[in-house]
Amino acid sequence: MRIARYVADGGDPGFGIVELAADAGDHPDTIAAINGDPLAGPVKYTGERHSLDDVRLVSPVIPRSKVVAIGKNYAAHAAEFHSTVPSEPLVFLKPNTSVIGPGEPIVYPPETADLHFEGELAIVIGRICRRVPADRAAEVIFGYTIANDVTCRDLQAKDRQWSRAKGYDSFCPLGPWISTHLSVAEAGNLRLTTTLNGEPRQESDTSLMVYPIPRLIEFITSFTTLLPGDVILTGTPHGVGPMLPGDSVTVSIDGLGSLTNPVVAED
Repeated sequence: MRIARYVADGGDPGFGIVELAADAGDHPDTIAAINGDPLAGPVKYTGERHSLDDVRLVSPVIPRSKVVAIGKNYAAHAAEFHSTVPSEPLVFLKPNTSVIGPGEPIVYPPETADLHFEGELAIVIGRICRRVPADRAAEVIFGYTIANDVTCRDLQAKDRQWSRAKGYDSFCPLGPWISTHLSVAEAGNLRLTTTLNGEPRQESDTSLMVYPIPRLIEFITSFTTLLPGDVILTGTPHGVGPMLPGDSVTVSIDGLGSLTNPVVAED
């Protein structure tokens, strides 16, 4: 199942179930409206249906408390910055105010001269959880989506910590929807690509993560409680690089879709 948040006819954002032509269903490339928030409990179809071409997709999840991100979780990415893989997952936080949706602009702030894209697989948490053993990680996962961990590379080096460099408003694009049908094993074996203005920049596979999904959930919940709607960014592969106002960046993951955002200068 693919769960999206969307805006239709200038109304308020709502949730819906996406059906694609590839599904060979009765309503290809449409979104069927549902009542309520699927992360909060059971929902029902309203009977309202829209063509995907007629709606605007927004971030499929509104993190209620936090975005937990992982650094240096691909050996080749660590190597491209002349670094080593940490002995345990390297965790940092991004504020929930950094989240935007598909098509929304990544805002290039005046404080940086080196803004980078970082395509990633994202996990959406579905229940309150603490100290989850790796073999039970699947029980707390609601689904998966795509993320771009936007980073001011120069501020990251200057500050020697990552809060400002990765925490600006618009620095966490998520979308286009949450896919709930994948198993943990399937999510850990997906092709990931990032393109800048249509040119390939990152080409890798989630199977190359140093710390796989169950280990990440086990480690994160060893020190903090995760809430429904919290998001885990699982790290980026090699090939990250700069982007400028006027550029367009797309992160694609097999089975999950594509997330595209333009880059604009801050007014």
